[in-house]
Amino acid sequence: MKTIKFFSIFVIAAMTVTFVGCKPAEEVLPPIGGYNTADEVGKADLVAYWPLNGTGNESLSAAAPATTKNVTWTTGVKGQAASFNVGFLAYNAIANLGTNLQSGFTISTWIKVANNGSNPLVFFSLSRPNEWAGNINFMAETGWMPATSDSITVKGLLVSSTDLGWQDTRNTVKSNAADIAAGHVPYPNKIGGKWAHAVYTWDNATKLAKIYVNGVKISNPVWENRDATGLKTFGVTTPTRPILGALETFATGVTTDTWNTGLVGQMDEVRVWKRALILSDIGALYELEKAGR
Repeated sequence: MKTIKFFSIFVIAAMTVTFVGCKPAEEVLPPIGGYNTADEVGKADLVAYWPLNGTGNESLSAAAPATTKNVTWTTGVKGQAASFNVGFLAYNAIANLGTNLQSGFTISTWIKVANNGSNPLVFFSLSRPNEWAGNINFMAETGWMPATSDSITVKGLLVSSTDLGWQDTRNTVKSNAADIAAGHVPYPNKIGGKWAHAVYTWDNATKLAKIYVNGVKISNPVWENRDATGLKTFGVTTPTRPILGALETFATGVTTDTWNTGLVGQMDEVRVWKRALILSDIGALYELEKAGR
């Protein structure tokens, strides 16, 4: 009996060692667009990143919001997301967000907003002191369509301190026959009330401003070239400070314009680069963040 007992223990121990030794390696996911995670996309040129994962801190500078209004936290695309109820997150100046964006920039974020028939909803603004419109403004023109419409107009507006002046770009929801004959391309963009990945790019070399949603360019090509001469440049007014969810004069409480208000909706994964990302990288970023990577 002693011999049998010893043999049984030996066999069980051997089986245990064999099982542990054959544990499968952790699954390695295939790259998307040559990247393993969203953090790798344009990494060398990333100048700001707000994960919005339960805190409003900007991760590269560790800057916390100087002012927070009506922001709570909810389930997002990756982890948590910020939920705004006529709210915003306003920051003091961040060194990386300034004149180094003059040669080009990309703003990306996940947003969940709806039309309201009355006012725009701002995602990101790089402010100008005491002015409602910042140097860079990324928003949805949710006041142009009735609340029953799910076609969201996504818009980028830059305001230059130089002769480039005010320049915007956006998708157009619909175009008539004359517009289409003139080169306009409508993109209804039915993302109202849904999570969507929105991107705004500016390239000062080409003078092209573009809007992308869910990895697809949606901006009307007629409004993408913002300088026919190709000689003007984008200049940033300093000092600047980033605001998520509002424009400068709403964040400081000095506006009397009823249309100028805080964000109603949700936002996640806000990133800023100091160059215009190319389409393939924007598509990879969308797929990676959608997959939680």
